[in-house]
Formats: sequence, structure tokens, C-alpha cells
Amino acid sequence: MNNRIKVGITHGDVNGIGYEIILKTFEDSSMFEFCTPVLYGSPKIATYHRKAVDSQTNFNVVNNASEAVPDRLNLVNCCSEDVKVDLGIPTAESGNAAFNALERAVKEYREGMIDVLVTAPINKRSIHSDKFSFMGHTEYLESELGEGRRALMILMNSAMRVALVTVHEPISKVASLLSKDLVKEKITILHNSLKVDFGIEIPRIAVLALNPHASDDGLIGNEEETMIKPAIKECSADGIQCFGPFPADGFFGGGDYRMFDAVLAMYHDQGLIPLKTLDMECGVNFTAGLPVVRTSPDHGTAYDIAGKGVASEQSLRQAIFTAIDIYRSRRNEAEISANPLRKLFFDRRDDSDKLKQLDGDRE
Repeated sequence: MNNRIKVGITHGDVNGIGYEIILKTFEDSSMFEFCTPVLYGSPKIATYHRKAVDSQTNFNVVNNASEAVPDRLNLVNCCSEDVKVDLGIPTAESGNAAFNALERAVKEYREGMIDVLVTAPINKRSIHSDKFSFMGHTEYLESELGEGRRALMILMNSAMRVALVTVHEPISKVASLLSKDLVKEKITILHNSLKVDFGIEIPRIAVLALNPHASDDGLIGNEEETMIKPAIKECSADGIQCFGPFPADGFFGGGDYRMFDAVLAMYHDQGLIPLKTLDMECGVNFTAGLPVVRTSPDHGTAYDIAGKGVASEQSLRQAIFTAIDIYRSRRNEAEISANPLRKLFFDRRDDSDKLKQLDGDRE
């Protein structure tokens, strides 16, 4: 019986490096020991890219993920029309092909055909349409699979985990989007994810300031005093180990991030520039807070090297491993929580002083 985790992988923008890094990942046959991969894409486009980068990876075409077989890269055709591949160029066709694959993967996840989702890079402008009006995968998956829950973007590598309060927002809007409740919500989601998804019993979270020097007691803005500090105080009162707000430059420059399990940044570049500077090769993007386990490599479509055979698959491989680890961690947590130990008490009515199970009528 095959109990390997089924990993759904979307092909992303077909004019970028998505197919190259997917094919390279599964050139290593040991990957099949960890999972049964299901690629949502196009046999025709996959063959085109395989020839372009001289890959030896073969694939097995199936009608849906329920037909996937172990030890093979299974491929579900999501492109009914011929899609022209223009390597290195974002087009409406490539964006539509990316959306079709994502939509099909989400549908089959809902139907229980795959366990986790790994997404290859998309071009946000190309994929944008009447069907996809979101800023990225995170927002789309929150809408489609969130079940009313809010998503949290966490990027991680060998050096740290960084979560974001605001994600794909213009810098000019960040301050107006922040609130005490939003910061508190993101701290709480991050705390729960660190416990359930990563198995950290008592996680320590560092919260970054928005303004330079953490506002210097109000001389440079007041968001720290009115929003960030109150959120930290309330979360601390709820038993969450969170600290700050820390000025971002000194926090990363002094290496303070090493003392924490995760860092919560106020906006995209505040957290991701130091993370990618420290380790760009193996970074992973994880969408926390949702029922679905979704990861992706932390890089983009890399149009400038598409089809040249020089793209590194390390980030995608790590994204697959991370999705598998998180899925197993959630499954273990669910199994433990499903059968908790019955409450015990000391019976003081006699001299035996024995520890006994609490009867149901006394709970």
C-alpha cells in the first residue's frame, strides 16, 4: 500500500523557469521516496521545456490526481488549448495557463486527491484577469481555501523565519493599513503555526518596529506606541512569548534574529531583504493559517534565464520537503489531540492515596 504524501505542484508561468526547476527536482529519483508528485500543467509544454533544458525526467500523464502512481512524476493536463511558449516574455497566454493549473489543483485538493500544494512562480501582471483579481497565491488561496481564516505569509531559510503583517502593498499605504488588531492577529497566527506546523512548544517571536529607531519615543511616527506595543502587550497577556518592537536595522545587523524562532515584519521588504541576503538559494514561502499546506520557492519567474538550463532547483526542492514536514506535523498534532488522556485526581476519601481517573460525571 502506498502511503506517500501526494504533493500537487502547479507549473506556474510557462515562460519562466517553473518547468525547468520541476524537471530538475525529479531527475533525482530519491525524491519519489518522500512523496508522489502530481504536476498540474501540460504534456506539450512539459515536453518543450524538457528539450530546451535537455532534461532526462519523464512524466506519466493521468486524468486526475487519484490516478497518480508512485515513483513517477504524474502530470494532469490543465491546458485544453495550444499555448504558445515565449521563453522569457510575460504574456496573457502564459498567465492564463498558470491560472488554469492553479484552479485545477485547488479543485482536486478540495476533492481530497492531493495532500499538499506547492506552487511554481507566477507573474502577477500576466495572471491578473477577471478570474484572478488577487495580488498573488497567498490572497487567492485565502479566498478559495481559507474557510474564513486569515492567511499569513512566512518565508524561511537556513537562517530564520520571517512573517509579514502586510504583504504586497505599496510602501505609501503600509502605515494606514496597520492597526493594533491586525498586528495582534498576525502575532497569534504566527504563534499557532510555530507550535502546530513546526513543533515548537513555546515559540519566541520578535516583532519589528515600523519606523526608524522604533520611532525614538514618538519623534519619528507613533505607530509603535499606538499599535505595535499594545498588540505585543495583549498577546503577552494571552501567554504568547513576543517581544519588541525592535528597530529593523540593528536587529538584523546585530544578529539578534538568532535568538528567536520567528520574526514578524511590518511590510514585505523590511523582512525579506535581510532573509534573502543571508540565504537566497534555499528559501521557502509558506502560507500559514489556512487548512491547506501550501509552499513555494522564494524566487520569481526569472525570465532572464528561462530555457537556458542554469536555474537552481534547490528552493523548489526545499519547498516540497517543507510541505511534507508541515503536513506530517499537523497530522501528528491532530492524532495527539484526538485522544487526550483522561483527567486524573487523588482520591482522598481513603488512605490509599492512589491516582485515579476522573469519572465522566465529575468532569
